[in-house]
Amino acid sequence: MLYFCFVIVLIRSASGFFEDLDARETSLSYLENDAAATSEPLMVPLTLIQGADSKGAVCLDGTLPGYHIHRGSGSGANSWLIHLEGGGWCNTIRNCVYRKTTRRGSAKFMEKQLPFTGILSNKAEENPDFFNWNRVKLRYCDGASFSGDSQNEGAQLYFRGQRIWLTAMQDLMAKGMQNADQALLSGCSAGGLASILHCDEFRDLFPKTTKVKCLSDAGMFLDAVDVSGGHTLRNMFAGVVSLQCFFPQNLVANIKTPMFLLNAAYDAWQVQASLAPPTADPHGYWSDCKSDHAHCNSSQIQFFQDFRNQMLNAVEVFSKSNENGLFINSCFAHCQSERQDTWYADDSPRIGDKGIAKSVGDWYFDRAALKAIDCPYPCDKTCRNLVFNNDVISEITISQGTRLTFVLPSLLGACLLDVLYIFECSKGFAFCQ
Repeated sequence: MLYFCFVIVLIRSASGFFEDLDARETSLSYLENDAAATSEPLMVPLTLIQGADSKGAVCLDGTLPGYHIHRGSGSGANSWLIHLEGGGWCNTIRNCVYRKTTRRGSAKFMEKQLPFTGILSNKAEENPDFFNWNRVKLRYCDGASFSGDSQNEGAQLYFRGQRIWLTAMQDLMAKGMQNADQALLSGCSAGGLASILHCDEFRDLFPKTTKVKCLSDAGMFLDAVDVSGGHTLRNMFAGVVSLQCFFPQNLVANIKTPMFLLNAAYDAWQVQASLAPPTADPHGYWSDCKSDHAHCNSSQIQFFQDFRNQMLNAVEVFSKSNENGLFINSCFAHCQSERQDTWYADDSPRIGDKGIAKSVGDWYFDRAALKAIDCPYPCDKTCRNLVFNNDVISEITISQGTRLTFVLPSLLGACLLDVLYIFECSKGFAFCQ
């Protein structure tokens, strides 16, 4: 059975803490922007949705939801791109309570401004097809991919993702999106799952004359067998289901609206937290391999190849639709539309002679059919692979022809890079900010 979902990402450090992969990738994006971007990224302020609480559309802690918006101009004045933020799920009451003390569960802790890079960039040289659109990043604070409509009074938790989605769309429609002549719903990780869940709803907001499509980046997570023969992701996912009455499975084949799936065949999240988590590998046999694929032996590589084959089988029906698009590259990566180096750069990942931004643009504007599936590892030399060094000095390496290494502060405090996730037990996770 196949499930499409995203849950909390965990990577062990020497001090016993666990760090969120989204946080690492966010920090990595900032570092690369500083090192490689031609100019500073656009910083876009947070807008809270006033009156959302009167509709019950609130974050886990009851605060107002929000988004970041940068207005379009010129030929993009009536075009809208809505990007749904990712950031894991909470699957127990305890870690949902903890989550509401972080930016993933409360507006109190959200950044007041965010950089718009990759698919959100306002520069034609970084984002050629969408740079002058109205671009919106909807903040994620419900813990279940903008889904669910319930609450836990005892714990003072509000699971109102569906209401947040509806209220945000109503607010944006009133601010001009109702006049859109073309629109794209996108998202990464938990946001990528949300773009699948809400794709047809998004289509229904507009008249038939409006061009509407959806993009899911790293939102496809399989119910794969882990290295111990168990189902780590299925067990984790069960907690979210029981809390928020939410169970998506085999969704993409049933979406009516044209959709593009962007995914790494060896998704870095799955490798770290679903295929070879500490609970499935108590003796650390997979530790070096999952931190850096260059350290994998032949049997471990074959395990990853089997996972890739499972992913390709999962999208077989989806790929038969002429309206759908596909870009599955054989990289150890995750969330490739938000990072500038993977979205659009001189040395960004390619399948054949076409990169991700060009592929998505060609598909959206019907310039070309796009069903790109990479050859198996290690044939692709354009990958921006994520490599993690999990000792006291946290090191993030992008593996390509030439390695770029960024050394981050050591893990000596209670928190690193805004979010650290502390392992509680095999059934639940809590985290601090």
